[in-house]
Amino acid sequence: MTNREALIQSFLDRAGWSGARRSRLAGDASFRHYDRVAEGSRRAVLMDAPPPKEDVRPFVRISMHLERLGYSAPRLLAVDMDNGLLLLEDLGDDTYTRLLAAGHDEESLYALAIDLLADLHRQPDAVPLALPAYDDEKLLTEATLLTDWYMPAVLGRDTAADAREEYVALWRRLFPVARQVPDTLVLRDFHVDNLMRLPRDGLAACGLLDFQDAVAGPLAYDMMSLLEDARRDIDPGLVRRMTERYLANFPDLDRDAFAASWAVLAAQRHAKVIGIFTRLCRRDGKPGYLVHIPRVWRLLEASLAHPALAGVGGWLDRHLPRDRRTVPAP
Repeated sequence: MTNREALIQSFLDRAGWSGARRSRLAGDASFRHYDRVAEGSRRAVLMDAPPPKEDVRPFVRISMHLERLGYSAPRLLAVDMDNGLLLLEDLGDDTYTRLLAAGHDEESLYALAIDLLADLHRQPDAVPLALPAYDDEKLLTEATLLTDWYMPAVLGRDTAADAREEYVALWRRLFPVARQVPDTLVLRDFHVDNLMRLPRDGLAACGLLDFQDAVAGPLAYDMMSLLEDARRDIDPGLVRRMTERYLANFPDLDRDAFAASWAVLAAQRHAKVIGIFTRLCRRDGKPGYLVHIPRVWRLLEASLAHPALAGVGGWLDRHLPRDRRTVPAP
């Protein structure tokens, strides 16, 4: 038994699950792993997030906050902060991803998620105290994953320092455009892999997963994350209907400012995701995410059509022409 395995078993023993069976439930793009824990009729989920690469404290904090607001985040059954172990309520297997693949009604699933976001964004205490801001440095660190990981992978050379500096300067001028809408709690990975349909009433029917990276930032972000999904194609008509459904809750919100914020945040996120998927392959030995890169490029190029992003679009045309926007070799 490894030291890590011994820590996990001791944690389960202390939590009253000594005789439980464990089966691997999922891993993700981080160093976290999830096991389903079963004993008799009891079920729970073990989150194994080994420090120092992972830190469970943000998850615990946001989970408790979401529960206080009345949303369905997994309840915390046992916590070992120091060793990065959590025992969580098992919300089942009905992720949006699985339901959509099985032919479940797309409109109703997305409408539920949109209604939850609108409700959250109306909450006066949506943002917990001392929550980190989605500041320019965080946004830039993410946007430069494109220049620092993807471009070297497809071009065979590091991005020139002066070109990278120009890229950074363009983004710095864009971020104020993204901030022309109000700030709220941004869950940050709000998409179908992290949403569940639960047998509960009202908004509690939408289960929430993977929110430990939450920040305070522009309210357009999670909408964009849901409707410009790196992992699945979404009909433009559905995007329009869901956007209108959300905006109907905020009649005083400036529509042009919202659209501009969305476009800037979409371009930033898609640049980040292309870089992250490349890094997952090159650094972490996880090539499975590369299959999504063509879709993310299509989304990025669509966002660049907004006039606010003309500068970034021009930079990409000069330094990364369309015929070089390929899938990196594993």
